[in-house]
Amino acid sequence: MSLGDGASGGGEGEYGGVGQTRTRLPDRGGDVYGGARRGRSSSRSLVTVVGVVVLLIAAIAFANRGGGSSSNDDGGNKAQSAPTAASGTRPVESKSGGIPAGFAHDQQGAQSAAANYAVALGSDGMFNTTRRHEIVQTMADPGALNRLQSGFDADYSTDLLKKIGLNDDGSAPSGTTFVNRTLPVGTKVTSYSAAGATVQVWCTGLFGLTGQGSTNPVTSSWFTVTVKLNWTGGDWKVVETNQKTGPTPINGDNPVSGSDEISKAVEEYGGFTYAR
Repeated sequence: MSLGDGASGGGEGEYGGVGQTRTRLPDRGGDVYGGARRGRSSSRSLVTVVGVVVLLIAAIAFANRGGGSSSNDDGGNKAQSAPTAASGTRPVESKSGGIPAGFAHDQQGAQSAAANYAVALGSDGMFNTTRRHEIVQTMADPGALNRLQSGFDADYSTDLLKKIGLNDDGSAPSGTTFVNRTLPVGTKVTSYSAAGATVQVWCTGLFGLTGQGSTNPVTSSWFTVTVKLNWTGGDWKVVETNQKTGPTPINGDNPVSGSDEISKAVEEYGGFTYAR
Protein backbone atom coordinates (compact mmCIF):
# COMPACT_ATOMS: atom_id res chain seq x y z
CA MET A 1 0.00 0.00 0.00
CA SER A 2 1.28 3.45 -0.87
CA LEU A 3 1.56 6.14 1.78
CA GLY A 4 -1.28 8.01 0.24
CA ASP A 5 -3.81 5.22 0.50
CA GLY A 6 -6.17 5.99 3.37
CA ALA A 7 -3.61 8.21 5.05
CA SER A 8 -5.83 11.24 5.52
CA GLY A 9 -8.60 11.06 8.06
CA GLY A 10 -10.24 14.36 7.17
CA GLY A 11 -12.82 15.16 4.56
CA GLU A 12 -12.35 17.32 1.51
CA GLY A 13 -11.76 20.98 2.34
CA GLU A 14 -10.55 20.36 5.87
CA TYR A 15 -7.31 22.04 6.87
CA GLY A 16 -4.64 19.49 7.71
CA GLY A 17 -7.19 16.70 7.55
CA VAL A 18 -8.33 17.22 11.15
CA GLY A 19 -11.23 19.66 10.76
CA GLN A 20 -9.31 22.77 11.78
CA THR A 21 -10.40 26.14 10.36
CA ARG A 22 -8.40 29.15 9.23
CA THR A 23 -9.32 32.71 10.33
CA ARG A 24 -9.56 35.24 7.51
CA LEU A 25 -8.36 38.74 8.45
CA PRO A 26 -10.82 41.60 7.64
CA ASP A 27 -10.21 43.69 4.54
CA ARG A 28 -9.46 47.29 5.64
CA GLY A 29 -8.67 48.68 2.22
CA GLY A 30 -11.83 50.88 1.90
CA ASP A 31 -12.22 51.94 5.52
CA VAL A 32 -10.84 55.54 5.64
CA TYR A 33 -12.57 56.92 8.74
CA GLY A 34 -11.95 54.14 11.15
CA GLY A 35 -8.34 53.74 10.11
CA ALA A 36 -6.73 55.20 13.26
CA ARG A 37 -8.82 53.21 15.65
CA ARG A 38 -8.30 49.95 13.79
CA GLY A 39 -4.61 50.77 13.56
CA ARG A 40 -4.39 50.71 17.34
CA SER A 41 -6.32 47.45 17.49
CA SER A 42 -4.08 46.02 14.81
CA SER A 43 -1.01 47.15 16.75
CA ARG A 44 -2.24 45.45 19.89
CA SER A 45 -2.93 42.28 17.91
CA LEU A 46 0.50 42.44 16.35
CA VAL A 47 2.15 42.83 19.75
CA THR A 48 0.14 39.89 21.05
CA VAL A 49 1.10 37.71 18.11
CA VAL A 50 4.77 38.65 18.40
CA GLY A 51 4.66 37.89 22.10
CA VAL A 52 3.18 34.45 21.49
CA VAL A 53 5.78 33.70 18.82
CA VAL A 54 8.61 34.74 21.15
CA LEU A 55 7.23 32.50 23.90
CA LEU A 56 6.96 29.58 21.49
CA ILE A 57 10.54 30.07 20.28
CA ALA A 58 11.77 30.23 23.86
CA ALA A 59 9.86 27.07 24.77
CA ILE A 60 11.26 25.19 21.78
CA ALA A 61 14.80 26.34 22.55
CA PHE A 62 14.41 25.26 26.18
CA ALA A 63 13.05 21.86 25.16
CA ASN A 64 15.91 21.29 22.73
CA ARG A 65 18.47 22.28 25.33
CA GLY A 66 17.01 20.40 28.26
CA GLY A 67 15.33 17.36 26.73
CA GLY A 68 16.84 16.90 23.31
CA SER A 69 19.64 14.64 24.46
CA SER A 70 17.33 12.25 26.26
CA SER A 71 14.96 12.08 23.31
CA ASN A 72 17.75 11.31 20.87
CA ASP A 73 19.15 8.63 23.15
CA ASP A 74 15.76 6.96 23.40
CA GLY A 75 15.42 7.00 19.64
CA GLY A 76 18.86 5.50 19.22
CA ASN A 77 18.10 2.71 21.67
CA LYS A 78 14.88 1.89 19.87
CA ALA A 79 16.70 1.72 16.52
CA GLN A 80 19.36 -0.58 17.94
CA SER A 81 16.84 -2.93 19.52
CA ALA A 82 14.65 -3.18 16.40
CA PRO A 83 15.00 -6.73 15.02
CA THR A 84 15.34 -5.51 11.43
CA ALA A 85 17.85 -2.74 12.13
CA ALA A 86 21.42 -3.10 10.93
CA SER A 87 23.56 -3.50 14.04
CA GLY A 88 26.97 -4.68 12.83
CA THR A 89 29.99 -3.22 14.60
CA ARG A 90 32.33 -3.67 11.65
CA PRO A 91 32.21 -5.13 8.11
CA VAL A 92 34.04 -8.26 7.05
CA GLU A 93 37.20 -7.09 5.30
CA SER A 94 38.74 -10.29 3.94
CA LYS A 95 37.82 -13.27 1.78
CA SER A 96 38.97 -16.85 1.41
CA GLY A 97 38.19 -18.67 -1.82
CA GLY A 98 35.92 -15.80 -2.82
CA ILE A 99 33.85 -16.19 0.35
CA PRO A 100 33.83 -13.60 3.18
CA ALA A 101 36.06 -14.59 6.08
CA GLY A 102 37.48 -13.18 9.30
CA PHE A 103 34.24 -12.83 11.24
CA ALA A 104 34.09 -11.30 14.71
CA HIS A 105 34.23 -13.67 17.66
CA ASP A 106 30.81 -12.75 19.01
CA GLN A 107 27.13 -13.28 18.26
CA GLN A 108 27.10 -10.68 15.50
CA GLY A 109 30.07 -12.36 13.85
CA ALA A 110 28.34 -15.74 14.03
CA GLN A 111 25.23 -14.28 12.40
CA SER A 112 27.27 -12.67 9.64
CA ALA A 113 29.16 -15.91 9.02
CA ALA A 114 25.94 -17.93 8.84
CA ALA A 115 24.34 -15.45 6.41
CA ASN A 116 27.35 -15.40 4.07
CA TYR A 117 27.74 -19.17 4.20
CA ALA A 118 24.04 -19.61 3.38
CA VAL A 119 24.56 -17.43 0.30
CA ALA A 120 27.56 -19.50 -0.86
CA LEU A 121 25.84 -22.82 -0.20
CA GLY A 122 22.80 -21.58 -2.11
CA SER A 123 24.72 -20.35 -5.16
CA ASP A 124 25.07 -21.74 -8.69
CA GLY A 125 28.69 -22.64 -7.85
CA MET A 126 27.45 -25.62 -5.87
CA PHE A 127 26.41 -27.32 -9.12
CA ASN A 128 30.00 -27.47 -10.39
CA THR A 129 32.12 -30.14 -8.69
CA THR A 130 35.36 -28.15 -8.53
CA ARG A 131 33.72 -24.97 -7.29
CA ARG A 132 31.56 -26.89 -4.80
CA HIS A 133 34.64 -28.47 -3.25
CA GLU A 134 36.27 -25.03 -2.95
CA ILE A 135 33.20 -23.59 -1.25
CA VAL A 136 32.84 -26.43 1.24
CA GLN A 137 36.56 -26.58 2.04
CA THR A 138 36.61 -22.83 2.69
CA MET A 139 33.74 -22.76 5.18
CA ALA A 140 33.77 -26.23 6.76
CA ASP A 141 35.13 -27.06 10.18
CA PRO A 142 38.12 -29.41 9.62
CA GLY A 143 36.48 -32.14 11.68
CA ALA A 144 33.30 -31.98 9.58
CA LEU A 145 34.85 -31.46 6.13
CA ASN A 146 34.69 -35.03 4.81
CA ARG A 147 31.13 -35.56 6.03
CA LEU A 148 29.91 -32.27 4.56
CA GLN A 149 31.74 -32.81 1.27
CA SER A 150 30.36 -36.30 0.70
CA GLY A 151 26.88 -35.16 1.64
CA PHE A 152 26.86 -32.27 -0.81
CA ASP A 153 28.39 -34.42 -3.57
CA ALA A 154 25.51 -36.85 -3.14
CA ASP A 155 22.96 -34.03 -3.23
CA TYR A 156 24.32 -32.48 -6.43
CA SER A 157 24.33 -35.67 -8.47
CA THR A 158 24.42 -36.04 -12.23
CA ASP A 159 20.78 -37.09 -12.16
CA LEU A 160 19.87 -33.82 -10.45
CA LEU A 161 21.74 -31.79 -13.05
CA LYS A 162 19.88 -33.55 -15.86
CA LYS A 163 16.55 -33.07 -14.14
CA ILE A 164 17.17 -29.33 -13.86
CA GLY A 165 18.35 -29.14 -17.46
CA LEU A 166 22.05 -28.39 -16.83
CA ASN A 167 25.12 -29.78 -18.52
CA ASP A 168 27.25 -32.39 -16.75
CA ASP A 169 29.58 -29.68 -15.41
CA GLY A 170 26.68 -27.70 -13.93
CA SER A 171 26.68 -25.05 -16.65
CA ALA A 172 23.58 -23.85 -18.47
CA PRO A 173 22.87 -25.01 -22.04
CA SER A 174 23.59 -22.56 -24.84
CA GLY A 175 21.02 -19.80 -25.05
CA THR A 176 19.98 -20.07 -21.39
CA THR A 177 21.12 -18.63 -18.06
CA PHE A 178 21.11 -20.66 -14.86
CA VAL A 179 19.85 -18.73 -11.82
CA ASN A 180 20.42 -19.92 -8.26
CA ARG A 181 20.64 -17.17 -5.65
CA THR A 182 20.04 -17.12 -1.92
CA LEU A 183 19.19 -13.78 -0.32
CA PRO A 184 19.21 -13.57 3.51
CA VAL A 185 16.33 -11.60 5.01
CA GLY A 186 17.32 -11.93 8.66
CA THR A 187 19.23 -14.01 11.20
CA LYS A 188 18.55 -15.37 14.67
CA VAL A 189 20.93 -16.96 17.16
CA THR A 190 19.34 -19.96 18.87
CA SER A 191 22.41 -20.94 20.91
CA TYR A 192 25.77 -19.35 21.53
CA SER A 193 29.04 -19.88 23.38
CA ALA A 194 32.61 -18.84 22.73
CA ALA A 195 33.24 -22.26 21.16
CA GLY A 196 30.15 -22.62 18.98
CA ALA A 197 26.86 -21.17 17.81
CA THR A 198 23.68 -22.16 16.02
CA VAL A 199 22.15 -19.54 13.75
CA GLN A 200 18.95 -19.58 11.73
CA VAL A 201 18.99 -17.59 8.48
CA TRP A 202 15.62 -16.67 6.96
CA CYS A 203 16.06 -16.46 3.18
CA THR A 204 14.34 -15.93 -0.10
CA GLY A 205 15.76 -17.53 -3.21
CA LEU A 206 15.69 -17.54 -7.01
CA PHE A 207 16.04 -20.76 -8.96
CA GLY A 208 15.60 -21.87 -12.57
CA LEU A 209 16.70 -21.50 -16.16
CA THR A 210 15.98 -18.52 -18.37
CA GLY A 211 15.47 -19.03 -22.08
CA GLN A 212 12.68 -19.72 -24.51
CA GLY A 213 13.10 -23.48 -24.39
CA SER A 214 13.44 -23.78 -20.62
CA THR A 215 11.09 -26.16 -18.84
CA ASN A 216 12.27 -24.85 -15.45
CA PRO A 217 11.53 -21.11 -15.43
CA VAL A 218 13.00 -18.96 -12.67
CA THR A 219 10.83 -19.04 -9.55
CA SER A 220 11.16 -17.61 -6.04
CA SER A 221 10.94 -19.44 -2.74
CA TRP A 222 11.22 -18.83 1.00
CA PHE A 223 13.12 -21.03 3.42
CA THR A 224 15.15 -21.04 6.64
CA VAL A 225 18.70 -22.40 6.77
CA THR A 226 20.02 -23.49 10.16
CA VAL A 227 23.81 -23.31 10.38
CA LYS A 228 25.76 -24.89 13.24
CA LEU A 229 29.17 -23.26 13.66
CA ASN A 230 32.39 -23.87 15.58
CA TRP A 231 35.02 -21.27 16.39
CA THR A 232 38.05 -22.85 14.71
CA GLY A 233 41.39 -21.36 13.67
CA GLY A 234 40.29 -17.82 14.46
CA ASP A 235 37.04 -17.90 12.48
CA TRP A 236 33.53 -19.36 12.45
CA LYS A 237 33.35 -22.64 10.50
CA VAL A 238 30.39 -24.81 9.48
CA VAL A 239 29.74 -28.07 11.29
CA GLU A 240 26.25 -28.82 10.04
CA THR A 241 23.46 -27.28 7.95
CA ASN A 242 19.81 -28.05 7.35
CA GLN A 243 16.92 -26.32 5.67
CA LYS A 244 13.16 -26.06 6.05
CA THR A 245 10.46 -24.28 4.08
CA GLY A 246 9.17 -20.82 5.11
CA PRO A 247 8.15 -18.55 6.67
CA THR A 248 6.49 -17.62 3.37
CA PRO A 249 4.61 -14.33 2.81
CA ILE A 250 1.71 -13.91 0.40
CA ASN A 251 2.88 -13.25 -3.14
CA GLY A 252 2.44 -9.70 -4.35
CA ASP A 253 0.66 -8.63 -7.52
CA ASN A 254 3.82 -7.65 -9.44
CA PRO A 255 3.67 -8.58 -13.11
CA VAL A 256 5.96 -11.47 -14.05
CA SER A 257 9.07 -10.38 -15.97
CA GLY A 258 10.13 -12.00 -19.21
CA SER A 259 12.99 -14.46 -19.51
CA ASP A 260 15.30 -11.92 -21.15
CA GLU A 261 14.74 -9.37 -18.38
CA ILE A 262 15.51 -11.92 -15.66
CA SER A 263 18.64 -13.10 -17.47
CA LYS A 264 19.89 -9.53 -17.90
CA ALA A 265 19.23 -8.71 -14.24
CA VAL A 266 21.18 -11.73 -13.03
CA GLU A 267 24.15 -10.74 -15.17
CA GLU A 268 24.08 -7.05 -14.18
CA TYR A 269 23.26 -7.16 -10.46
CA GLY A 270 25.95 -8.54 -8.17
CA GLY A 271 25.54 -9.96 -4.69
CA PHE A 272 26.55 -8.64 -1.27
CA THR A 273 28.72 -9.44 1.69
CA TYR A 274 26.27 -9.77 4.55
CA ALA A 275 27.06 -8.40 8.01
CA ARG A 276 24.73 -8.17 10.98
